[in-house]
Amino acid sequence: MIVAFRSFLFAPFLFAAGALAQQSTPTTPTPSAPPPQATTPALPAAPTPADQLPDSPGIAIHPAPEPSGPTVVFDSSMGRMVCRLYSKEAPSTVANFIGLAQGTKDWADPATHQKVHGKPLYDGTTFHRVIPGFMIQGGDPLGDGTGDPGFLFADEISPDLSFDRPGRLAMANSGPDTNGSQFFITEAAYPTLDGHYSLFGQCDPSAVSVVTAITHVERDAQDKPLTPVVLNKVTIVPAGQPLPAAPAASAAAGASTPQ
Repeated sequence: MIVAFRSFLFAPFLFAAGALAQQSTPTTPTPSAPPPQATTPALPAAPTPADQLPDSPGIAIHPAPEPSGPTVVFDSSMGRMVCRLYSKEAPSTVANFIGLAQGTKDWADPATHQKVHGKPLYDGTTFHRVIPGFMIQGGDPLGDGTGDPGFLFADEISPDLSFDRPGRLAMANSGPDTNGSQFFITEAAYPTLDGHYSLFGQCDPSAVSVVTAITHVERDAQDKPLTPVVLNKVTIVPAGQPLPAAPAASAAAGASTPQ
């Protein structure tokens, strides 16, 4: 069962704070230093060849990969969010998400413990935890941060992907290899999350605007919206196919074709 995202998301920050709070180990005074010895000045470093300078055509620059997989459309009660999936960098995570979103992967209802077959998991769930300037979290069938789909799967962390920009779509977890159905979308860059969460998608700027709006709703002490923010429908769109028409209440524009 997934423990609330709160307890594990800030683990890196708490660890750093604890390390800074530790007292320095007392050191033993060292003997007086001997008189300085004459030394030969070091030769100046050889100049860097022009073909090795950072802006030289001879240097291979490896930009962060762009998502090339299907597009996921989140139609929520506060607007549409469109994200492209990293099928090459996180194939297992993407396959799991698509299976749960489309109902092609079986899962267990955490409330009844009954197997669910042929039913999408995400439709009708809520964003149960939202934090301004940080992220929104959803995908829990119970809606309180403790639910899972009846199984867990391993982390899939690509060294080529970083939480270095807003709109990152990733799996929530309660520790290593505890991914299930819960996910989050970042509102801002948070590189300190690197290496701890399976990043598998990138949302567009319009989606980030919706994320910002969601994070600013009234919420309780557990960061749960007082008025539920409902994920009405999750649609998976194959690469190159047009997006479905936005619901009338959505603030997003009409259908477009992913690049």
